[in-house]
Amino acid sequence: MVDKKLAEYLNKAIGMELQVSIQYMWQHVIARGLKSAEVSDKLKKIAIEEMQHAERLSERLDYLGGTPTTQPEKIVVGLELKKMMELDAKAESDTIKVYKEALEYCGKINDPVSRRLFEDLLVDEEDHHNFFETMLEGN
Repeated sequence: MVDKKLAEYLNKAIGMELQVSIQYMWQHVIARGLKSAEVSDKLKKIAIEEMQHAERLSERLDYLGGTPTTQPEKIVVGLELKKMMELDAKAESDTIKVYKEALEYCGKINDPVSRRLFEDLLVDEEDHHNFFETMLEGN
C-alpha cells in the first residue's frame, strides 16, 4: 500500500508535469516575435522533457500501488512571448517548491528511490526555471 501523502505528492507532480508539457508545447506552436525562433525550439524540447517527467512519476506511483492522475493542473498559455516566459517561470518555481517538499517527506518516510526521483527531476526543473528567467532578463 502506497503512503497516502507520498501518493499525493506524486500525483501533484504528475499534474504539474502534464500541465507544463501541454502549456509549453502550445506555446512552441504560437510563439511570435523577434526571439520566438530561439524560444520556440527550446519550449518544444522542454515540453518533451516534462512529459518524460510525468511518465517517470507515474511509473513510480504505479510501482508503489497507487493510481496516477490523468488531470493536469490549470494550463495558462499567455499570448505574448514575455507573458509566456513569466507564466513558465512561475510554473517552474511552483514545481521546484513542491519537489523540495516531496524530497523532505521522502526522507522522513525513508523512501530513497522516490527521493532520488524527485532529486533528479529537480535538477531539470531548476534548469528550466533558469532558462525562463534568463529570457526575461532580455526584456
